[in-house]
Amino acid sequence: MAEGGYALGMSDTEAETRAPWRPWTWPNAFSFGRLLCIPVFVWLLFSQDDRFGAALLLAALGATDWVDGWLARRFDQVSELGKVLDPTADRLMMLTAVISTWIDGSVPVWFAALTLLREGLVSLAAIGLGLLGAPRFDVTWWGKTGTFFLMFAYPFLLGGAADIAGADILRALGWLCGIPGLAISWYAAAGYVPMARRALGERS
Repeated sequence: MAEGGYALGMSDTEAETRAPWRPWTWPNAFSFGRLLCIPVFVWLLFSQDDRFGAALLLAALGATDWVDGWLARRFDQVSELGKVLDPTADRLMMLTAVISTWIDGSVPVWFAALTLLREGLVSLAAIGLGLLGAPRFDVTWWGKTGTFFLMFAYPFLLGGAADIAGADILRALGWLCGIPGLAISWYAAAGYVPMARRALGERS
C-alpha cells in the first residue's frame, strides 16, 4: 500500500532522465527481502496459527517502508528497478495483509472492504491516467498520512485478535490508527480527482 506508487504519469523530461536499471544494489536487495517476507507472514498466520508473530512481522515490514528509498539516496543507488520493486513490495505487502486478516477474521469485513476499494480505485485511476499520457503529480500529504496510519492499524488489529496478554490494548491502538487512517485515505483519494482533471488538461 505504498502511496508513493500512485504518482501518476511521466513527463517527457522524466522519461529522458531515467535512472539506470542497476539490479544489484543494496536498496533492491532490501526490497526483495521484504517481498520474501510476505509468504512468511501468510505461513505464520495460517499454517502456524500465530497471529501475534504475523502481526510483529507485518509491523516490522511497515516500519521499514522508508529504508529502501533511504538506502538508494544515501549510497547513490537509485535505479529503475528500484522504482518498480519498492512500491511493488509495499503494495503486495498491504494487499496481502488486508486480504489475509479479512479471511482470518482479525478485522471486520467492512474495514477491509473499504481499504481494498480505495486501493483499487486509486490504482485504476493511476493506470488510466498513465495510459492517457497525463503528466505526473505528487502524492499529497493527506495521502501519505492515511497510508501511514493504515500500515500500523492492520498489525495492531491482528495482534489484538491474538490470544495474548494486552490484546485489548493492541486492538484499541488498531482502531485509533485505523479509523482516522481510513477516513484520511478516502479524503486524500477525493482530493486526487481535481488533480487528475488538471493533469488530463495539461497533456501534451
